Amino acid sequence: MSETTKILTTKDGLSLFSRAWTIENPKGAIALIHGFGEHGGRYAHVSRFFNTHGYSLYALDNRGHGQSGGKRGHTPRYESYMDDIEVFLTEVRSQIGNESLFLYGHSMGGNLALNYVLKRKPSIMGLIASGLWIQLAFEPKPILVLLGKLMRNIFPAFSQNSGLDQSHISKDPAVVEAYKNDPLVHGKITASASIGILEAATFLNEYTGTMPTPTLMMHGSEDLLTSQPASEAFAKRVGGDIIYKKWEGMYHEIHNEPKQLEVFNYTLDWMESHAK
Repeated sequence: MSETTKILTTKDGLSLFSRAWTIENPKGAIALIHGFGEHGGRYAHVSRFFNTHGYSLYALDNRGHGQSGGKRGHTPRYESYMDDIEVFLTEVRSQIGNESLFLYGHSMGGNLALNYVLKRKPSIMGLIASGLWIQLAFEPKPILVLLGKLMRNIFPAFSQNSGLDQSHISKDPAVVEAYKNDPLVHGKITASASIGILEAATFLNEYTGTMPTPTLMMHGSEDLLTSQPASEAFAKRVGGDIIYKKWEGMYHEIHNEPKQLEVFNYTLDWMESHAK
């Protein structure tokens, strides 16, 4: 296993930081999109598991996150996230050739990845989405939503604190402490980003079509950040090859829970059943 980094360039000229944990002669690869406020470096332990089982893993720092360029928590428009994923997947595909490619999105990254698959229909073997933001597990303060909508038209880069309760990411205190002390983690979100993501989440929450690619959706039953029932409802009403797994007793970051190995093995089994 080796770790490398590379700077990609967005269509609007920003620098995107990407990591790759690769192995020789992989069976396939995972392209990972992280959640709000965090970065791809928090998935090194995920890469170790999948490297051991024959898959390389590539992780992007979203614009405004981690070591990528842009104001923290900002995008000028939601479609810029879609364009960034396209740049990222093009780079990953150039590295792996015709090997099986899976797109993996967590939380906000799940929102982005699911929207990307539905709207741009990439050539991938499958989509994995965990703790995805189809609906929040709490009601955002109406005044903040109203302010965001107003400022998106006047000052799109207007920034607010997200209000994320960090203690709810995992039941493992060490994970929470590491998150709080991570200098690359932030809690800022701008008007254009917040409203754009909320609108994209509403689209998913109302979607009734068919998944164009095999999809595995997973959510912790005790997630207090994004709505587990909304994810389950999506999986039940949408057609296509879609499997939903509710992880009993788990918080938001199921890949960082004490029983994370069960999550990894379940995901691997699903991937093996869909790899070419």
